[in-house]
Amino acid sequence: MKSKVVLLLFYIIFIFNSNLFSSDNNNTLKVGLLAPLSGPYSQIGNSLLYSLQLALEEIDDENVIIVPRDSGFNNEEMVINAINELRLNGIKIIIGPTTYKEFDLAKKYSDLIFISPSNISPEFSKNIISIGISLESQLIALSNFIKKQKKKKTIIMYPENNYAEMVEKKLESLNLKNVKKFKYSSNPEILTGEIEILTNYSQRKKNLELRKKMFEDKEDVQSKKELEQLEQLYTLGDVNFDSVIIIDFGNNLKSVLTSLVYTDVNQDNVLFTTINQWFDESIFYENTIQNLYYPSVNYKEYKKYNEKYFERFKIYPNEITILTYDALGLIYFAWKKNNGINSVNDFSFKNKIEGKIGTFSVMDGKVIQELDIYKTDNKKFVKF
Repeated sequence: MKSKVVLLLFYIIFIFNSNLFSSDNNNTLKVGLLAPLSGPYSQIGNSLLYSLQLALEEIDDENVIIVPRDSGFNNEEMVINAINELRLNGIKIIIGPTTYKEFDLAKKYSDLIFISPSNISPEFSKNIISIGISLESQLIALSNFIKKQKKKKTIIMYPENNYAEMVEKKLESLNLKNVKKFKYSSNPEILTGEIEILTNYSQRKKNLELRKKMFEDKEDVQSKKELEQLEQLYTLGDVNFDSVIIIDFGNNLKSVLTSLVYTDVNQDNVLFTTINQWFDESIFYENTIQNLYYPSVNYKEYKKYNEKYFERFKIYPNEITILTYDALGLIYFAWKKNNGINSVNDFSFKNKIEGKIGTFSVMDGKVIQELDIYKTDNKKFVKF
Protein backbone atom coordinates (compact mmCIF):
# COMPACT_ATOMS: atom_id res chain seq x y z
CA MET A 1 0.00 0.00 0.00
CA LYS A 2 2.79 2.43 0.95
CA SER A 3 4.60 1.89 -2.37
CA LYS A 4 1.38 2.65 -4.28
CA VAL A 5 0.91 5.90 -2.34
CA VAL A 6 4.52 6.96 -3.01
CA LEU A 7 4.08 6.19 -6.71
CA LEU A 8 0.84 8.18 -6.81
CA LEU A 9 2.53 11.12 -5.06
CA PHE A 10 5.39 11.05 -7.60
CA TYR A 11 2.84 11.02 -10.42
CA ILE A 12 0.96 14.01 -8.98
CA ILE A 13 4.14 16.06 -8.52
CA PHE A 14 5.27 15.13 -12.05
CA ILE A 15 1.95 16.22 -13.55
CA PHE A 16 1.93 19.49 -11.59
CA ASN A 17 5.43 20.40 -12.77
CA SER A 18 4.87 19.22 -16.35
CA ASN A 19 1.89 21.55 -16.62
CA LEU A 20 4.05 24.42 -15.37
CA PHE A 21 6.34 24.24 -18.41
CA SER A 22 3.55 23.71 -20.92
CA SER A 23 1.38 26.63 -19.71
CA ASP A 24 2.94 30.06 -19.44
CA ASN A 25 0.47 32.75 -20.43
CA ASN A 26 -1.76 35.41 -18.91
CA ASN A 27 -4.76 33.08 -18.97
CA THR A 28 -3.09 30.65 -16.59
CA LEU A 29 -3.49 30.63 -12.82
CA LYS A 30 -0.29 29.25 -11.30
CA VAL A 31 -0.51 28.56 -7.57
CA GLY A 32 2.45 27.55 -5.46
CA LEU A 33 2.25 25.09 -2.58
CA LEU A 34 4.66 25.58 0.32
CA ALA A 35 4.53 22.39 2.39
CA PRO A 36 6.76 19.95 4.31
CA LEU A 37 7.18 17.28 1.62
CA SER A 38 10.17 15.81 3.49
CA GLY A 39 11.10 15.36 7.13
CA PRO A 40 8.97 14.35 10.14
CA TYR A 41 5.85 16.16 8.86
CA SER A 42 6.03 14.95 5.27
CA GLN A 43 2.77 13.05 5.76
CA ILE A 44 0.97 16.38 6.26
CA GLY A 45 2.68 17.90 3.23
CA ASN A 46 1.77 14.95 1.03
CA SER A 47 -1.80 15.06 2.33
CA LEU A 48 -2.02 18.72 1.30
CA LEU A 49 -0.79 17.77 -2.15
CA TYR A 50 -3.47 15.11 -2.52
CA SER A 51 -6.19 17.51 -1.40
CA LEU A 52 -5.16 19.98 -4.09
CA GLN A 53 -5.36 17.20 -6.66
CA LEU A 54 -8.98 16.63 -5.61
CA ALA A 55 -9.68 20.38 -5.77
CA LEU A 56 -8.19 20.58 -9.27
CA GLU A 57 -10.39 17.73 -10.43
CA GLU A 58 -13.49 19.50 -9.13
CA ILE A 59 -12.51 22.89 -10.59
CA ASP A 60 -11.87 21.12 -13.92
CA ASP A 61 -10.00 24.00 -15.54
CA GLU A 62 -6.78 23.14 -17.39
CA ASN A 63 -5.60 26.72 -16.90
CA VAL A 64 -5.12 26.15 -13.17
CA ILE A 65 -1.71 24.76 -12.22
CA ILE A 66 -0.27 23.77 -8.85
CA VAL A 67 3.48 24.04 -8.31
CA PRO A 68 4.59 22.23 -5.10
CA ARG A 69 7.83 23.02 -3.30
CA ASP A 70 9.29 21.45 -0.18
CA SER A 71 9.55 23.76 2.85
CA GLY A 72 10.93 21.03 5.14
CA PHE A 73 10.43 21.19 8.89
CA ASN A 74 11.67 24.09 10.99
CA ASN A 75 14.17 24.87 8.23
CA GLU A 76 14.41 28.57 7.37
CA GLU A 77 16.80 27.99 4.48
CA MET A 78 14.47 25.48 2.81
CA VAL A 79 11.51 27.85 3.19
CA ILE A 80 13.44 30.75 1.62
CA ASN A 81 14.74 28.58 -1.23
CA ALA A 82 11.25 27.21 -1.92
CA ILE A 83 9.69 30.69 -2.02
CA ASN A 84 12.46 32.04 -4.26
CA GLU A 85 12.07 29.11 -6.65
CA LEU A 86 8.31 29.65 -6.89
CA ARG A 87 8.91 33.36 -7.43
CA LEU A 88 11.38 32.66 -10.28
CA ASN A 89 8.68 30.53 -11.93
CA GLY A 90 6.45 33.61 -12.10
CA ILE A 91 4.14 32.50 -9.29
CA LYS A 92 2.47 35.33 -7.38
CA ILE A 93 0.18 33.42 -5.05
CA ILE A 94 1.19 30.61 -2.71
CA ILE A 95 -0.79 28.24 -0.49
CA GLY A 96 1.22 28.18 2.74
CA PRO A 97 3.12 28.47 4.93
CA THR A 98 1.49 25.82 7.10
CA THR A 99 2.81 27.18 10.42
CA TYR A 100 2.58 30.63 11.98
CA LYS A 101 6.32 30.52 12.80
CA GLU A 102 7.11 30.96 9.10
CA PHE A 103 4.97 34.08 8.68
CA ASP A 104 7.87 36.47 9.28
CA LEU A 105 9.72 34.93 6.35
CA ALA A 106 6.68 35.17 4.07
CA LYS A 107 6.09 38.83 4.96
CA LYS A 108 9.47 39.76 3.45
CA TYR A 109 8.09 38.91 0.00
CA SER A 110 5.67 41.82 -0.36
CA ASP A 111 5.13 41.09 -4.07
CA LEU A 112 3.68 37.66 -3.27
CA ILE A 113 0.37 36.62 -1.67
CA PHE A 114 0.19 33.72 0.81
CA ILE A 115 -2.98 31.83 1.72
CA SER A 116 -2.21 29.89 4.91
CA PRO A 117 -4.23 27.15 6.65
CA SER A 118 -3.02 28.60 9.96
CA ASN A 119 -5.73 29.55 12.47
CA ILE A 120 -3.73 31.97 14.62
CA SER A 121 -5.35 35.18 13.36
CA PRO A 122 -8.33 35.90 11.08
CA GLU A 123 -6.98 39.34 10.12
CA PHE A 124 -5.00 39.82 6.92
CA SER A 125 -1.35 40.11 7.96
CA LYS A 126 0.22 42.29 5.27
CA ASN A 127 0.47 39.80 2.37
CA ILE A 128 -0.84 36.76 4.28
CA ILE A 129 -4.43 35.54 4.62
CA SER A 130 -5.12 32.80 7.19
CA ILE A 131 -8.18 30.66 6.49
CA GLY A 132 -7.88 28.29 9.46
CA ILE A 133 -10.73 27.90 11.95
CA SER A 134 -9.77 30.85 14.14
CA LEU A 135 -10.38 31.08 17.86
CA GLU A 136 -12.35 34.27 17.18
CA SER A 137 -14.80 32.47 14.90
CA GLN A 138 -15.22 29.70 17.45
CA LEU A 139 -15.77 32.03 20.41
CA ILE A 140 -18.29 34.10 18.47
CA ALA A 141 -20.24 30.93 17.58
CA LEU A 142 -20.12 29.68 21.18
CA SER A 143 -21.08 33.07 22.63
CA ASN A 144 -24.15 33.25 20.37
CA PHE A 145 -25.08 29.65 21.25
CA ILE A 146 -24.76 30.29 25.00
CA LYS A 147 -26.95 33.40 24.73
CA LYS A 148 -29.63 31.40 22.94
CA GLN A 149 -29.55 28.91 25.81
CA LYS A 150 -30.18 31.87 28.15
CA LYS A 151 -27.00 31.34 30.12
CA LYS A 152 -25.63 34.46 31.79
CA LYS A 153 -22.56 33.42 33.80
CA THR A 154 -19.85 31.86 31.65
CA ILE A 155 -16.41 30.69 32.72
CA ILE A 156 -13.83 30.56 29.92
CA MET A 157 -11.21 27.99 30.89
CA TYR A 158 -7.78 27.66 29.29
CA PRO A 159 -4.45 26.05 30.27
CA GLU A 160 -1.28 27.77 31.40
CA ASN A 161 0.96 27.08 28.40
CA ASN A 162 2.73 28.81 25.51
CA TYR A 163 -0.60 29.89 24.01
CA ALA A 164 -2.13 31.37 27.17
CA GLU A 165 -1.06 34.94 26.38
CA MET A 166 -2.45 34.68 22.85
CA VAL A 167 -5.78 33.36 24.19
CA GLU A 168 -6.00 36.25 26.67
CA LYS A 169 -5.39 38.81 23.92
CA LYS A 170 -8.10 37.23 21.76
CA LEU A 171 -10.57 37.30 24.66
CA GLU A 172 -9.75 40.93 25.37
CA SER A 173 -10.23 41.95 21.73
CA LEU A 174 -13.64 40.24 21.52
CA ASN A 175 -14.91 41.99 24.66
CA LEU A 176 -17.35 39.20 25.50
CA LYS A 177 -20.07 39.99 28.03
CA ASN A 178 -20.89 38.09 31.25
CA VAL A 179 -17.72 36.00 31.16
CA LYS A 180 -14.91 35.29 33.59
CA LYS A 181 -11.51 33.81 32.77
CA PHE A 182 -9.99 30.83 34.55
CA LYS A 183 -6.44 29.71 33.77
CA TYR A 184 -5.52 26.23 34.99
CA SER A 185 -2.45 24.02 35.23
CA SER A 186 -1.76 21.41 32.55
CA ASN A 187 -0.69 19.07 35.37
CA PRO A 188 -3.74 16.86 36.17
CA GLU A 189 -2.71 16.55 39.82
CA ILE A 190 -2.73 20.32 40.29
CA LEU A 191 -5.74 20.82 38.01
CA THR A 192 -8.18 18.96 40.27
CA GLY A 193 -7.34 21.17 43.24
CA GLU A 194 -7.74 24.32 41.15
CA ILE A 195 -11.17 23.24 39.94
CA GLU A 196 -12.18 22.38 43.50
CA ILE A 197 -11.52 26.03 44.35
CA LEU A 198 -13.37 27.25 41.23
CA THR A 199 -16.45 25.17 42.10
CA ASN A 200 -16.30 25.87 45.85
CA TYR A 201 -16.24 22.11 46.28
CA SER A 202 -15.14 21.96 49.94
CA GLN A 203 -17.87 24.31 51.12
CA ARG A 204 -20.52 22.50 49.13
CA LYS A 205 -19.37 19.22 50.73
CA LYS A 206 -19.67 20.84 54.18
CA ASN A 207 -23.11 22.17 53.28
CA LEU A 208 -24.25 18.62 52.59
CA GLU A 209 -22.82 17.21 55.83
CA LEU A 210 -24.42 19.98 57.90
CA ARG A 211 -27.74 19.46 56.18
CA LYS A 212 -27.62 15.69 56.80
CA LYS A 213 -26.91 16.20 60.52
CA MET A 214 -30.16 18.15 60.82
CA PHE A 215 -32.14 14.97 60.06
CA GLU A 216 -29.91 12.16 61.38
CA ASP A 217 -31.49 11.97 64.86
CA LYS A 218 -35.08 12.49 63.75
CA GLU A 219 -37.50 9.59 63.48
CA ASP A 220 -40.43 11.13 61.61
CA VAL A 221 -41.19 9.94 58.09
CA GLN A 222 -40.51 13.28 56.42
CA SER A 223 -37.07 13.61 58.03
CA LYS A 224 -36.11 10.09 57.05
CA LYS A 225 -37.22 10.76 53.51
CA GLU A 226 -35.22 13.97 53.43
CA LEU A 227 -32.12 12.21 54.74
CA GLU A 228 -32.51 9.44 52.20
CA GLN A 229 -32.52 12.01 49.40
CA LEU A 230 -29.47 13.77 50.82
CA GLU A 231 -27.58 10.48 50.93
CA GLN A 232 -27.83 10.36 47.14
CA LEU A 233 -25.94 13.65 46.79
CA TYR A 234 -22.21 14.40 46.84
CA THR A 235 -22.49 18.14 47.50
CA LEU A 236 -25.17 20.70 48.29
CA GLY A 237 -25.42 24.07 46.61
CA ASP A 238 -24.90 25.49 43.13
CA VAL A 239 -21.68 26.66 41.50
CA ASN A 240 -21.32 30.33 40.58
CA PHE A 241 -21.60 29.81 36.81
CA ASP A 242 -24.08 28.29 34.36
CA SER A 243 -21.82 27.55 31.37
CA VAL A 244 -18.19 26.79 30.61
CA ILE A 245 -16.05 27.18 27.48
CA ILE A 246 -12.97 24.97 27.67
CA ILE A 247 -10.19 25.99 25.28
CA ASP A 248 -8.27 22.73 25.18
CA PHE A 249 -7.84 19.42 23.34
CA GLY A 250 -7.21 15.71 23.77
CA ASN A 251 -6.30 14.31 27.17
CA ASN A 252 -6.05 17.77 28.72
CA LEU A 253 -9.65 18.47 27.78
CA LYS A 254 -10.72 15.11 29.19
CA SER A 255 -8.90 15.88 32.46
CA VAL A 256 -10.81 19.16 32.80
CA LEU A 257 -14.15 17.48 32.08
CA THR A 258 -13.38 14.72 34.60
CA SER A 259 -12.44 17.27 37.27
CA LEU A 260 -15.64 19.24 36.73
CA VAL A 261 -17.72 16.10 37.12
CA TYR A 262 -15.66 15.01 40.15
CA THR A 263 -16.45 18.31 41.85
CA ASP A 264 -20.14 17.59 41.23
CA VAL A 265 -20.96 20.31 38.72
CA ASN A 266 -24.60 19.68 37.81
CA GLN A 267 -24.79 18.97 34.07
CA ASP A 268 -28.51 19.74 34.03
CA ASN A 269 -27.78 23.31 35.10
CA VAL A 270 -24.36 23.98 33.59
CA LEU A 271 -23.75 23.98 29.83
CA PHE A 272 -20.47 22.29 28.84
CA THR A 273 -18.82 23.61 25.66
CA THR A 274 -15.39 23.44 24.10
CA ILE A 275 -13.69 24.54 20.91
CA ASN A 276 -13.41 22.76 17.54
CA GLN A 277 -12.36 19.13 18.05
CA TRP A 278 -12.36 18.12 14.35
CA PHE A 279 -14.89 15.40 15.20
CA ASP A 280 -12.40 13.48 17.32
CA GLU A 281 -14.21 10.22 18.08
CA SER A 282 -12.10 9.53 21.17
CA ILE A 283 -14.32 12.05 22.95
CA PHE A 284 -17.08 9.44 22.76
CA TYR A 285 -15.28 7.41 25.39
CA GLU A 286 -15.26 10.28 27.88
CA ASN A 287 -18.25 8.85 29.72
CA THR A 288 -18.36 11.50 32.44
CA ILE A 289 -20.07 14.10 30.23
CA GLN A 290 -23.63 13.64 28.98
CA ASN A 291 -23.60 16.44 26.39
CA LEU A 292 -20.59 18.37 25.15
CA TYR A 293 -21.13 21.14 22.61
CA TYR A 294 -18.62 22.74 20.27
CA PRO A 295 -18.45 24.76 17.05
CA SER A 296 -17.09 23.13 13.93
CA VAL A 297 -17.04 22.97 10.16
CA ASN A 298 -19.95 21.37 8.33
CA TYR A 299 -19.88 17.70 9.36
CA LYS A 300 -21.65 16.35 6.27
CA GLU A 301 -19.22 18.10 3.92
CA TYR A 302 -16.26 17.11 6.09
CA LYS A 303 -17.36 13.47 6.05
CA LYS A 304 -17.98 13.49 2.29
CA TYR A 305 -14.56 15.04 1.72
CA ASN A 306 -12.85 12.37 3.86
CA GLU A 307 -14.69 9.58 2.04
CA LYS A 308 -13.82 10.99 -1.37
CA TYR A 309 -10.20 11.42 -0.33
CA PHE A 310 -9.99 7.83 0.96
CA GLU A 311 -11.67 6.44 -2.14
CA ARG A 312 -9.14 8.25 -4.32
CA PHE A 313 -5.92 7.71 -2.34
CA LYS A 314 -6.72 4.79 0.04
CA ILE A 315 -5.62 6.78 3.09
CA TYR A 316 -7.41 9.30 5.29
CA PRO A 317 -6.43 12.98 5.16
CA ASN A 318 -5.01 15.26 7.81
CA GLU A 319 -7.68 17.64 9.12
CA ILE A 320 -6.12 20.82 7.73
CA THR A 321 -6.21 19.52 4.15
CA ILE A 322 -9.87 20.49 3.82
CA LEU A 323 -8.73 24.08 4.43
CA THR A 324 -6.21 23.79 1.60
CA TYR A 325 -8.95 22.37 -0.61
CA ASP A 326 -11.08 25.44 0.10
CA ALA A 327 -8.05 27.72 -0.29
CA LEU A 328 -7.66 26.72 -3.93
CA GLY A 329 -11.38 27.24 -4.49
CA LEU A 330 -11.12 30.69 -2.93
CA ILE A 331 -8.11 31.60 -5.09
CA TYR A 332 -9.87 30.40 -8.23
CA PHE A 333 -13.02 32.37 -7.34
CA ALA A 334 -11.02 35.58 -6.79
CA TRP A 335 -9.05 35.02 -9.99
CA LYS A 336 -12.19 34.59 -12.11
CA LYS A 337 -14.08 37.42 -10.42
CA ASN A 338 -11.28 39.98 -10.70
CA ASN A 339 -9.75 38.74 -13.97
CA GLY A 340 -6.53 38.18 -12.08
CA ILE A 341 -5.08 38.59 -8.61
CA ASN A 342 -2.82 41.52 -7.75
CA SER A 343 -3.08 41.94 -3.97
CA VAL A 344 -4.80 40.64 -0.83
CA ASN A 345 -7.50 43.25 -1.47
CA ASP A 346 -8.74 41.07 -4.34
CA PHE A 347 -9.93 38.62 -1.67
CA SER A 348 -12.44 40.97 -0.06
CA PHE A 349 -16.00 40.06 -1.06
CA LYS A 350 -19.38 41.50 -0.11
CA ASN A 351 -21.10 38.15 -0.27
CA LYS A 352 -20.45 35.10 1.87
CA ILE A 353 -18.68 32.09 0.40
CA GLU A 354 -19.70 28.45 0.57
CA GLY A 355 -16.84 26.01 0.94
CA LYS A 356 -16.26 22.47 2.14
CA ILE A 357 -15.74 23.83 5.66
CA GLY A 358 -19.07 25.66 5.49
CA THR A 359 -19.96 29.33 5.10
CA PHE A 360 -17.31 31.98 5.62
CA SER A 361 -16.83 35.63 4.84
CA VAL A 362 -13.73 37.45 3.63
CA MET A 363 -14.28 41.16 4.13
CA ASP A 364 -12.77 44.18 5.87
CA GLY A 365 -9.41 42.44 5.96
CA LYS A 366 -10.64 39.49 8.02
CA VAL A 367 -11.74 35.86 7.54
CA ILE A 368 -14.63 34.74 9.74
CA GLN A 369 -16.26 31.31 9.57
CA GLU A 370 -19.94 30.83 10.41
CA LEU A 371 -19.56 27.61 12.36
CA ASP A 372 -22.29 25.14 13.24
CA ILE A 373 -22.74 23.85 16.79
CA TYR A 374 -22.47 20.10 17.30
CA LYS A 375 -22.87 17.89 20.33
CA THR A 376 -21.74 14.40 21.22
CA ASP A 377 -24.82 12.22 21.64
CA ASN A 378 -24.86 8.40 21.92
CA LYS A 379 -21.48 8.11 20.17
CA LYS A 380 -22.57 10.34 17.31
CA PHE A 381 -21.92 13.92 16.27
CA VAL A 382 -25.26 15.68 16.10
CA LYS A 383 -25.81 19.15 14.69
CA PHE A 384 -27.64 21.24 17.26
